[in-house]
Formats: sequence, structure tokens, C-alpha cells
Amino acid sequence: MAKCDQCGNDYDKVFQVSLDGQTYTFDSFECAIQKLAPTCPHCSVRIIGHGVEQGDIIYCCAHCAAQEGASALTDRAP
Repeated sequence: MAKCDQCGNDYDKVFQVSLDGQTYTFDSFECAIQKLAPTCPHCSVRIIGHGVEQGDIIYCCAHCAAQEGASALTDRAP
């Protein structure tokens, strides 16, 4: 069995995610999201969708970006 990097649970059905040259082990998508998903700088929600970006900052939605004064957003959704 392998141990989840987020919650520490020993589980026989773990999966791994590689990000920025590092590999993580998780027992659930919930733990992967909690550990790896970015957080909106305005409302602190975990961003699990596309979000919107300005420079290196990712917001969960256009409303939060506007509240933070972002005016040159990039939407990477097709």
C-alpha cells in the first residue's frame, strides 16, 4: 500500500500526479485538489476549472478578477 501525500492515508488504490518535476501520491481527487489546485486570491476558493488569468495570477472567475482590479484577463478555455 502507498501513503497519500495530503492526508497520510494508506490505501491500495492510489494514483500519482506529476507537476513541475515533482511526483505526488494521492488516495482521492479531493486530496489532489487540496494539495495542488491554485487558490483564488480574492475569495480563496480552490480553482479546479479553467479560471481566468492576468500575468501569473489565476482567479476563479471574471468577477473576482475585476474585484482585484485585473483589467487584461486571459481565458484559456477554448
